[in-house]
Amino acid sequence: MSEVTASEPVDQLTKSQAARRARVISVAMELASNGGYDAVQMRDVATQANVALGTIYRYFLGKDHLLAAALVEWVRDLERRVVLRPPKGDTVAERMADILRRATVAMERDPLLSAAVVTALSKPDPQVAGCQQEVTVVMTRIQAVAFPADFDQDLRERINSALGHVWFASLLGWVNGWGGIADAGAELSSAVHLILDQYD
Repeated sequence: MSEVTASEPVDQLTKSQAARRARVISVAMELASNGGYDAVQMRDVATQANVALGTIYRYFLGKDHLLAAALVEWVRDLERRVVLRPPKGDTVAERMADILRRATVAMERDPLLSAAVVTALSKPDPQVAGCQQEVTVVMTRIQAVAFPADFDQDLRERINSALGHVWFASLLGWVNGWGGIADAGAELSSAVHLILDQYD
């Protein structure tokens, strides 16, 4: 196969193409959920998604791009759930802690998939970087729900960015065996209160 240098923009896909792309992501997530990062092989994804291998490479440049895109979909699903069930708490810190706790608990429920997508997201790949940016944009929208409407927007964005870095670093530590998921949750909670308690 010739070297693939670009994937088709998601917003330019037809309805049927978008459906195929979604099916490919779903299969990759299932494989990762059952066997982790190494279990996701592009030929297996193509076979189980009932698409040609070349079709997958129209949407994703490789396994890491595919798994990073899966994390984007996971975060979008988290956003839908937060919209349906807003975070609990009387303070910004409590609401933010609730949001990030939900995100972490959801990943804890599917550790092999979580480890796979976090591993992929940490790779130095331009397409993965695009997914990293999408994850950041969606997480920023989710975290914004924790703040009152009159909270300074620039400060809110800087706080969200800082907490996003702590969240990802905590997950990376968990994936690499530096600590358990409980440690990641504790680090997040500590960061939330250190940053936000002063505003309540």
